Amino acid sequence: MKLWEKNTKIEKSVERFTIGKDHELDLQLASFDVLGSLAHTQMLQSIGLLTSDELKAIQQELKNIYKSIRDGHFTIADGVEDVHSQIELLLVKRIGETGKKIHSGRSRNDQVLVDLKLFFRYQIQQLVANIDTLFRQLIQQSEQHQDKLFPGYTHLQLAMPSSFGLWFGAYAESLSDDMHLLLAAWKICNKNPLGSAAGYGSSFPLNRSMTTQLLGFDSLNYNVVYAQMARGKTERIIAQAMASVAATLSKLAMDVCLFMNQNFAFVGFPDELTTGSSIMPHKKNPDVFELIRSRCNKIQALPNEIVLMTNNLPSGYHRDLQLLKESLFPAFESLNECLTMTAYMLQHIRIRLNILEDEQYAYLFSVEAVNKQVLQGVPFREAYHQVGLKIEKGEYLADTTLHHTHEGSIGNLCNQAISELFDITLSHFNFSEVEQVLQSLLKE
Repeated sequence: MKLWEKNTKIEKSVERFTIGKDHELDLQLASFDVLGSLAHTQMLQSIGLLTSDELKAIQQELKNIYKSIRDGHFTIADGVEDVHSQIELLLVKRIGETGKKIHSGRSRNDQVLVDLKLFFRYQIQQLVANIDTLFRQLIQQSEQHQDKLFPGYTHLQLAMPSSFGLWFGAYAESLSDDMHLLLAAWKICNKNPLGSAAGYGSSFPLNRSMTTQLLGFDSLNYNVVYAQMARGKTERIIAQAMASVAATLSKLAMDVCLFMNQNFAFVGFPDELTTGSSIMPHKKNPDVFELIRSRCNKIQALPNEIVLMTNNLPSGYHRDLQLLKESLFPAFESLNECLTMTAYMLQHIRIRLNILEDEQYAYLFSVEAVNKQVLQGVPFREAYHQVGLKIEKGEYLADTTLHHTHEGSIGNLCNQAISELFDITLSHFNFSEVEQVLQSLLKE
């Protein structure tokens, strides 16, 4: 059954091809479709397109359907095109002809749009919660290990002393910057497209401001043509924010894989968190971090995938946009799993102590020797030349005393400032207000 079907039955192979994976993916939109309909029908009653009794019957049954979705009992029947059709058909079956009135003043185009916006808001909230957990863990570990030194590298060559405090803190600050992109995605996502219908508005006197308030949106997608144009753009911007988070996790995962290598041996993990070899009994493999690295690299490709699917589409709706769900929906689950698994693994990381006592790392302190001479009045280039000659002649003796005190250095990590910046960004997500508004929609 299709809501648009008239007297001609669509050919089965065409039907299968056009529906694609919608049944599977649309189940993730079901609860949000109900929320959109709860707001839409309240608005319809306010402009006289539903009576109070009709609204009461519709709202009660929509809430029953919402409960069945939350309880895991909702399915899309064979022969039903999508989640929107399934919910409307259930309404008609349970309350009769009144159920057919809920589609007045909207198209499946803006119905899908509002479902997606609500779904994306929920997914962004989940990502932010998991980022928050990992961020605070990184800050805690940065503080805990601030004085434990290990080699810093440039070009993968020994460079200067670093510390685990710097290392953990660097990834915390990277996540703080990633949050700015997620906030931008949230703000673009948090605009109401409902009432744009098929992309050209409606002759009904719809109250779009009312549905905006009922669904907890910050504002409208005002122009009805742009409301439709925003599909694809919204997904791309969300994917770009996710890609930024993924880039942070991927680089962290690569560091861990490298530092676990026996030639480095800076960090380790309990045996139960690593895997072994079927032939080499000594192996302890970083499979978790290798998979995090690969998953996150895949997510970094997502914005380009979305661009290539949408960049030559003219304004208006096109069925191409349906396929964005197949790319984006699984990415949310994958990135959330990577965030939670990274946090779990780092809870159990083992830090090797006294790494820089090994004489192979003596040259890490050559810059300290140069700076010491400069502080005594020697011009920098002259001091650099003198220390370099001592290294060449084998006369260099390392002074392992460090004097790094400026902001963001080994001796002054500025973790409190980083945390404050993170919290400021976090405070701009109005998650609690949105949750309260949606809960009021569901009240009996």
